Amino acid sequence: MPTVLVVDDEASIRTLVEYNFSRSGFLVEGVEDGKTAYDILSTDARKYDLVVLDLMLPGMDGMEVCRRLRQEGVKIPIILLTARDEEVDLVLGLELGADDYVTKPFSPRELVARARAVLRRSEAKESEAKPSAAGKVLRAGRIVLDVARHEVRVDGVLMDFTPKEFDLLQYFMENPEHVLSRDQLLDRVWGYSSATDTRIVDVHVSHLREKIEEDSKNPVYIRTVRGIGYKFTEGVSAK
Repeated sequence: MPTVLVVDDEASIRTLVEYNFSRSGFLVEGVEDGKTAYDILSTDARKYDLVVLDLMLPGMDGMEVCRRLRQEGVKIPIILLTARDEEVDLVLGLELGADDYVTKPFSPRELVARARAVLRRSEAKESEAKPSAAGKVLRAGRIVLDVARHEVRVDGVLMDFTPKEFDLLQYFMENPEHVLSRDQLLDRVWGYSSATDTRIVDVHVSHLREKIEEDSKNPVYIRTVRGIGYKFTEGVSAK
């Protein structure tokens, strides 16, 4: 059974989340502050399969916990809980390497469903160490994506990508010239087809453009298809 660490200073919310994960077949542990969570995860992250992390924590907040763990190379999947439905919070959390977010108030069933989706995606990425992934390199214009090495280079320069940014770019490059809806991207990259909104896709696309486009305001690789979603091209200007 997968083990989840729930980090929230509100006892009622922590109890609710722990109960719903337990009845869904997870092993659950809970802590009430960020410093304790960081100390546990930085020394024994392999004990856990997933972290559900509140942003507003006393002392060390969720952003800082996420930032430190990712800087130290801890790759455990993280779902953020936030009561602040603001773009800046979502952007920063995703930039720091969180895998998903859920805004309070939330449905416990939705949280568990997202947790399962994040775990499925994490397991799929681990399986890419198989020989079938060895040597797989995708190229488009100035971009070279090495699947086995989990590296992206633009004009020969190694770029810094979060795990989910890498996943999204890989899916785009594996499906060039296909119009991909936001719902389709949620399903194929994040692993679920139902979400409260699709901003998580738009935020990641925005960050990809900043890293791979010469002019993120006039993209030539990831183009918006109005009313539908996005299309990845080989980097030839439409002008």
